[in-house]
Amino acid sequence: MFSIEARGLVKTYQAAGKNKSRITALAGLDLSVPKGTIFALVGPNGAGKTTTVKILTTLATPDEGTARVAGIDVLASPGRARTVIGVVAQRSGADPMATGRENLILQGHLHGLDTRTAKRRADELLEHFQLTDAARRFVRTYSGGMQRRLDVALGLMHRPAVLFLDEPTTGLDPQARTAMWQEIGRLAATGDTTVLLTTHYLDEADRLASRLAIVDRGRVVAEGEPEQLKGELKGDVVQVELPADADQRHVSDALSTLPGVRDVLVAGHAVSARSDDGAAAVPAVLAALAGAGTPAVSVTVARPSLDEVYLRYTGRRYRQGQEQAPATTRRTQLTEVSG
Repeated sequence: MFSIEARGLVKTYQAAGKNKSRITALAGLDLSVPKGTIFALVGPNGAGKTTTVKILTTLATPDEGTARVAGIDVLASPGRARTVIGVVAQRSGADPMATGRENLILQGHLHGLDTRTAKRRADELLEHFQLTDAARRFVRTYSGGMQRRLDVALGLMHRPAVLFLDEPTTGLDPQARTAMWQEIGRLAATGDTTVLLTTHYLDEADRLASRLAIVDRGRVVAEGEPEQLKGELKGDVVQVELPADADQRHVSDALSTLPGVRDVLVAGHAVSARSDDGAAAVPAVLAALAGAGTPAVSVTVARPSLDEVYLRYTGRRYRQGQEQAPATTRRTQLTEVSG
């Protein structure tokens, strides 16, 4: 059974400025999220993750496609859909001039809880998220990690069937980020709430999600369990860094002819290839590069990671995807959020 189902989502926006062209944020995105799981939408900035969440949470309407959350059609019945979802946006929704407890009680009232029930639920969540000692402090005095824990508590106040976490650890220091990971992991342990997590941190998705979908240019290009997706890339990954002035024209040809070396990809000054025995392949790889007039600066051998999965399905390194996010797309997203 699926808590979230989306089919053929298409969304375009008007380009900024005098340019009358439209920017495609989603280009036929399909998504199925099993009930009671932590599901990660992974992709670089501008891939379409936040737009997907805005549609699923009734904050945006697609140009085409359908979407259901907890069995409710979010386009036909947005009011009903809002009663069964919790949303933690990239920006905190807490009132900084109110206390943590006051924020939670207000959130409870907004979802129809009576005062007694709202106070009891607020105290439960403050204890769960280790905020009891700070319950009567103004939120403006909270650290970044404390504020994000409060944001998640606000999203859980009415016991939603589905919780959306949009980039929940962006901007947190490593310690606060690890603490947030622990809190998200606890949500999955109960199995009562389905969590859709969007992130551009591959390690975050790898650690937290039982399933994930890689989003690229408005489409899901790969979906499955993290270990399953990595396991499809059999063998080791051999990564080579070339000099900045290297002649890359013959690199792919030089390596593709080596026995036991496959899936060669040259991306800028980085070369990636796979081999059943990466360590044994290194000498031959280095010799072939030297023979092609392109000596290596460094070489590493590693087990496949989600970066290699992304590379396989998009033809680009994940870092390249981040760097290539169109500025116009980023401006559109900022306008959409602020508007």
